[in-house]
Amino acid sequence: MERGRIFTLPNNISLSRLLLAFAFVVIGGSWQRIVLILAAATTDFLDGWLARRGNNSTVAGALIDPFADRVFVLAAVSAYLIDGRLTKAQYFIFLFRDIATAAGFVVARFIPGLSASAFQARALGKTVTSLQIALLLTVLVWPIAIQPVILLIGALSAVSIVDYTVALEKARRASRSSTA
Repeated sequence: MERGRIFTLPNNISLSRLLLAFAFVVIGGSWQRIVLILAAATTDFLDGWLARRGNNSTVAGALIDPFADRVFVLAAVSAYLIDGRLTKAQYFIFLFRDIATAAGFVVARFIPGLSASAFQARALGKTVTSLQIALLLTVLVWPIAIQPVILLIGALSAVSIVDYTVALEKARRASRSSTA
């Protein structure tokens, strides 16, 4: 992974999700928001695909991509809360994994032996993110399904947090045994 380069094509595509997040908050129409969600999902796929295919992965991109994802999702779910499309409980269940991951990241930075490489996306986390995107669409096209999808997100978020915690502990132990 290359250091130093920030404004690569994949990183610029990731950064475009920040503009999409702003547009989501400003634009209230359902169809326009559907287009914005689909555009965000497309850019999320495209930036990673281009980075891998063009051997253009950067350290900055590894930070920009998940940051842009979280900003878009937070803006969208917050807009739904403000619009009254989600309850406060649904809002916090939706964000449970993200809040726990952010808190865990801060706490883990104080644990000796953890390197930045230990903080990598996990399959369950990607599944939760996919369900979050699906819920953003569900709110607009099939509101009756919001509660079951929220409950699934909550359950998988809890499992994802455990999975991530176990993976970090294994990384910490491996790091400690390699330096001993």
